[in-house]
Amino acid sequence: MGNILKKKGWRYSMALSLIWGVSLAGLKASLQRLQLEYVDVVFANRPDNNTPMEEIVRAMTHVINQGMAMYWGTSRWSAMEIMEAYSVARQFNMIPPVCEQAEYHLFQREKVEVQLPELYHKIGVGAMTWSPLACGIISGKYGNGVPESSRASLKCYQWLKEKIISEEGRKQQGKLKDLSPIAERLGCTLPQLAVAWCLRNEGVSSVLLGSSNPEQLIENLGAIQVLPKMTSHIVNEIDNILGNKPYSKKDYRS
Repeated sequence: MGNILKKKGWRYSMALSLIWGVSLAGLKASLQRLQLEYVDVVFANRPDNNTPMEEIVRAMTHVINQGMAMYWGTSRWSAMEIMEAYSVARQFNMIPPVCEQAEYHLFQREKVEVQLPELYHKIGVGAMTWSPLACGIISGKYGNGVPESSRASLKCYQWLKEKIISEEGRKQQGKLKDLSPIAERLGCTLPQLAVAWCLRNEGVSSVLLGSSNPEQLIENLGAIQVLPKMTSHIVNEIDNILGNKPYSKKDYRS
């Protein structure tokens, strides 16, 4: 990856994710492999319950002060844990996290739409969401079962296959079929509609895309053209089909 980036001379934003706590040696090694002096954002992936929050925030502040990253964020942290990190940073004059990596798609909404908005408005933490197509479930290819060439047919993805063929999985495929006319009306594919639906959320800073070939990536990027068409009427229409819109404090007040 480092050789490709250097050879192409591309302009890009780079993020690194550190799993199970903060490993400065791991970050330095990753930077060396990527042939980079720094990354834009470094993430603490999953909370480390064995390490005091002050140590995590202090380590991330050190990473930024040493010029290895410009910002730091969290991944799969709860709103309470993020708020704790922010409070510790402010108490000891350190650098707080700026974003959270969270799963967000048509069938996974609670965290990004209910828990994170309060942090977004109070302390400016944005959401960098992942899995907009729910590991391919929203791609439309599982409408008639699990194709042999699909990811869910692989032995290591048995959990995904079981999820798709479950009763809940069949209900989800039925809802996707009901969403298809909306996609056709907007002149886009179902994956493009799903990605644009994620992007339309004001608290979502960016959507992480995963593709197995260039064609999938190009198709998903087409969601940018669909975004202006995501009117409140279209969003309400999608919500009525999904029937899973979570209620926030704002909804109760209104």
